[in-house]
Amino acid sequence: MKKLNKCLIDKDCSSLPVWFMRQAGRYLPEFRKIRSKNQNFVELCLNSELSSEITLQPLKRFNLDAAIIFSDILMVPYGLGQNLNFIKNEGPELSKFDLSIFLNNSKENFTKKLNPIYQAISKTRKKLNQEKSLICFVGSPWTLLFYMFNGKKNLNFINDKSVDLEIILEKLNEYLTLHIENQFNAGADIVQIFDSWAGLIPEKNLSEYCYIPNQKLVEHCKKINLPVICFPKGIKKKYKEFLEIVKPNGINIDYDIDPIWAKDNLTNVCLQGGMSPKILLEDEKTIFSEVDKYLNIFNNSPYIFNLGHGLLPETNPDVLKKVIERVSSYK
Repeated sequence: MKKLNKCLIDKDCSSLPVWFMRQAGRYLPEFRKIRSKNQNFVELCLNSELSSEITLQPLKRFNLDAAIIFSDILMVPYGLGQNLNFIKNEGPELSKFDLSIFLNNSKENFTKKLNPIYQAISKTRKKLNQEKSLICFVGSPWTLLFYMFNGKKNLNFINDKSVDLEIILEKLNEYLTLHIENQFNAGADIVQIFDSWAGLIPEKNLSEYCYIPNQKLVEHCKKINLPVICFPKGIKKKYKEFLEIVKPNGINIDYDIDPIWAKDNLTNVCLQGGMSPKILLEDEKTIFSEVDKYLNIFNNSPYIFNLGHGLLPETNPDVLKKVIERVSSYK
């Protein structure tokens, strides 16, 4: 069994796995070269040849235990009819949400529109060393809602009585389940669910917008025997409640979570990540001290080395290589 899958399924992490969120991305010169010739990010995500090539770039450089498919969580609302643009230095922008367009979708059209992603997974799986895991991912319903309703400018959409969020959440769940299955059938063998904006949910709404939607996705993943990692970023000590309700195979802690608290309170699960990506911009002594801290705290616990968020564009690939070597040689 692949090292990462063994860790998630059997909680056997005796051989410590390592991979990174955004490991295929802007810190790599070979990625920047492709990106400079492909200005439209959505088109790049839907170019199965290039997407597969980008996915495999970090594995050609580093001894990582998994590839994560080069795509974006917002390809799901795009597949459901919202126009998607990535504005330089600002990030993603979706067109104004239209309920009639959103509800007037079919699973066939959705699958057809996102088929290049599934092709990229299939191509990657064929080229990838069989001992390496291939991770696919989705955004959680809440995090997608946040983008679909432009939550950065108007978080008050959750109090808008003219918007039936219950129907939207239900439909989103239906298509996220389909997207997960399509990726699994194409060759992915682990899924990570990113709830990147969970920390903005009012505490009274955590159950309906965070716990229950994630739980539904996790239960479906378990039905199809697909190991699942959840990342409810920013919910602080509510991680414990999340874990008790959602019950994923693995849970990624963010950099605001005390790793000692996590080890003591987040039990019967494989823990992942935690270290701040900003640490990798420091001097080597500081970096290795922090790496060792996480390795020592989670020694003899089911743990996957990763970060508390994605790699930053300023990360030096040579430094990352040394970190991976340190993790791999840890006893």
